[in-house]
Amino acid sequence: MSRETVPASPAYVDPATGALHPLDRPRWRSDTGGPLMITPLPGIGRGDIAGGTRSLWRYAAALPVDVPRPITMGEGLTPLVKRDFDGAKVLFKLEWMMPTGSFKDRGASVMVSVLRQQGIDRILEDSSGNGGAAIAAYAAAGGLRSKILVPAYTQPGKTVQMRAYGAETQLIPGTRQDTADEAERQAETIFYASHNWQAFFLQGTKTLAYELWEDLGFRAPDNVIIPTGAGSNVLGCDIGFGELLRHGEIDRLPRLFAVQPENCAPLHATFLSGGDTLVPIEPRPTIAEGTSIARPVRTREVLSAVRRSGGQTVAVSEDEIVAAHGELARAGLYAEPTCASAAAALRRLLREGTVLPNETTVIVLTGSGLKATQRIGELLGIGA
Repeated sequence: MSRETVPASPAYVDPATGALHPLDRPRWRSDTGGPLMITPLPGIGRGDIAGGTRSLWRYAAALPVDVPRPITMGEGLTPLVKRDFDGAKVLFKLEWMMPTGSFKDRGASVMVSVLRQQGIDRILEDSSGNGGAAIAAYAAAGGLRSKILVPAYTQPGKTVQMRAYGAETQLIPGTRQDTADEAERQAETIFYASHNWQAFFLQGTKTLAYELWEDLGFRAPDNVIIPTGAGSNVLGCDIGFGELLRHGEIDRLPRLFAVQPENCAPLHATFLSGGDTLVPIEPRPTIAEGTSIARPVRTREVLSAVRRSGGQTVAVSEDEIVAAHGELARAGLYAEPTCASAAAALRRLLREGTVLPNETTVIVLTGSGLKATQRIGELLGIGA
């Protein structure tokens, strides 16, 4: 189905086959075993924004279904702050200013609201930390039960947060991918509300695009630089800015830059190959643990979004991430090391001339440094 085709009634769509499924029944994957998307939507204009609503639900008119009773805790409306960075004026979107401390609250609020509306009362999630915390929180707020699978190496601050929300939490030995594989096995007995698989999660992350458009006086930035694991923010920006373009509110898409750590950069390797079939990699430990996903399930869609925008992927070294993290902190921005990878990428893009200092460039800072206090203490050589 082409991007420009807007069906009369929104539906789930299997990107691999074009098969459609109604939205009133909960689904986490297609009949062919792949992830689902939602058919293109017409988008909304500034007159459709619910200006009195102080959350991402101000953009509820852009969603594919009506949600009369959303599960909301004021997520969205995060600060956009300007800083000098490597000789350029850069806008940092502080997505950690959410109820659970990360951007995942956007997707969690919309997805869990819709699942509850569809009759789901118990959900399963797998996460390296932030996604699990968000799903656990919104499940608790909405009266649902949740089970979260996390890699055994996950920072205690994140697993404690999940447990505090009342989630059943299971530590899985091995890699982040091992955790995802175990979740798919357990999905036979509990509904899989994965932030990586669920189409409605992307309907939440697309509100980032609408919000940046509103932040910037109803125009699009030139560039958006995004730390990327599975790619939900890349896809959210692609969907949201695509809707704004379709609706005639903007005249071009911003370039999207998907940033990964060199130690685990499957999307970057695949982008460089020129194709969209995932290039196998051997993941190594990285300080950017939130993006350490060796086999992202939406490779084709993420790379299509990047290419459609005229952007590219970037892989940065551990040393570059650590240096950028320190620079952000000294500018008053205490971010998770994972999202410092985006700042590291900007430095390289500026030096290459790919991004120009006079362009409007947004760096998405996805998680709070408070979630990684122990790891940051180790970087600074002090006890946490």
